[in-house]
Amino acid sequence: MNKYFASAYQFGILGGILSILSFGLLAFLQPDPTNLNLVFGYLITPISIFLALKFFKDYTNHGFISFAEGMSVGFVTYMLIALVSGLGIWVILLFSQDLFQVIRESKLSVLVENSQTIIDQLGESSYQNTLENIQEMTAGDVALSDSLWKIIPGLFFTIIISIILRKNPN
Repeated sequence: MNKYFASAYQFGILGGILSILSFGLLAFLQPDPTNLNLVFGYLITPISIFLALKFFKDYTNHGFISFAEGMSVGFVTYMLIALVSGLGIWVILLFSQDLFQVIRESKLSVLVENSQTIIDQLGESSYQNTLENIQEMTAGDVALSDSLWKIIPGLFFTIIISIILRKNPN
């Protein structure tokens, strides 16, 4: 079983570490690094999945990969990216409460600036609920959000890349 996931472990952990480094670097460049880190995640996740599947196909499975193998290796890859990234961001925010407060204030200011649009489209109760949720937000919520935004596109990219790289022995 380990032969199936050796490349997934390598590229999943590497992708997660790169995401943590991105978050840390972006925290120095701007007050709220969460939005740009999502963009970076949309780049690193498919690259990591592609490399994990390509290495599995070329170096472990003699040039062949089925759709199911691709989905399995891809799943482990994007889950590791999400897990490592989420844990790293959570630890950063636990040790840097100032950064967490800046992120929370940034999210609150965006909500307040767009309050009328949100109320018109979703209603006053939805706006108030969102406001309360942001005020009660924790470092774990930021980390969980980052992880989920690695998993959801990771599934999509895994399906596409598994189809593209699929090659079964005749």
